[in-house]
Amino acid sequence: MHAPLPPAEALRTALAGLLDGLPPRQAAQAVERLIGSYRGATPTDAPILRDRADVVAYAAYRMPATFEAVSAALGAFADAVPGWVPGGHVDVGGGTGAATWAVAATWDGVRPVTVLDWAEPALALGREIAAANPALRDTRWQRSRIGAALTIESTDLLTVSYVLNELTAPDRTALVDAAADAAQAVVIIEPGTPDGYARVIEARDRLIGAGFHIAAPCPHSAACPIAPGTDWCHFSARVSRSSLHRQVKGGSLAYEDEKFSYVAATRFRPTPAPSRVVRKPQIRKGQVLLDLCETEPLLRRTTVTKRHGDLYKAARDADWGDPWPP
Repeated sequence: MHAPLPPAEALRTALAGLLDGLPPRQAAQAVERLIGSYRGATPTDAPILRDRADVVAYAAYRMPATFEAVSAALGAFADAVPGWVPGGHVDVGGGTGAATWAVAATWDGVRPVTVLDWAEPALALGREIAAANPALRDTRWQRSRIGAALTIESTDLLTVSYVLNELTAPDRTALVDAAADAAQAVVIIEPGTPDGYARVIEARDRLIGAGFHIAAPCPHSAACPIAPGTDWCHFSARVSRSSLHRQVKGGSLAYEDEKFSYVAATRFRPTPAPSRVVRKPQIRKGQVLLDLCETEPLLRRTTVTKRHGDLYKAARDADWGDPWPP
């Protein structure tokens, strides 16, 4: 009997199988149209993913990047709640279920999972892909309008990934409030753009106002020390590029970097990192420059040199988004 594939590889294999029979040109055209829709400034009041061809093309293009970004956020969150394992998971606006794959990859075991989304073709394809992952085979795929009228069953963990950008401001507020009422832990991921960061900060503030504690990426639950409009907090996840990625975007690199912003918050007390590396470390001769968000809260650049011994070795291995010290 063959050992099961790692989740990321199993997902890529399942997505590659879906593209068999879909003409490459049709897939690329669908992705280009859908990217245009998702980048639109005006939220839509109809599902963007209209049919199976749309969903297959967009899933093959976007699911690996969403999986890696959500996995990175969940990894930082899991570090802040050692020993905690979610007994249930609800994925709001989950589409084809990338976040459910990321949760299953972060915590072992089988748990009740519900994916809520408005687009029936996305839910149908998510169910089909999930057959390749034993932890997701009993997932409930439920059609729901994501907005002010949404009702969410109580759960341990609730994820909202790449969804807030599709909603009006009132619907964003309603969704975050409903998430806070329903879950013990809420993880929200948005694109790593200034606007995505602004939506995350808005959600972060509402979660804190509802009594939540920040687990990641921030080392504190105080106000973000970034002055509005001067910068934005975001991170990066490495994604293997499929042939469809290369066809749509051009270029020959085997990977790309997915930029994302996120917040993970809990009703119970987490153990956040002492500080977080919030920029790509700069390695110079005999020294490493680390930009840190610290507990105080403040942003500080620290220089780690060879004189620091083992800490210098750790700094050379440190990555953007890592806790510090390790």
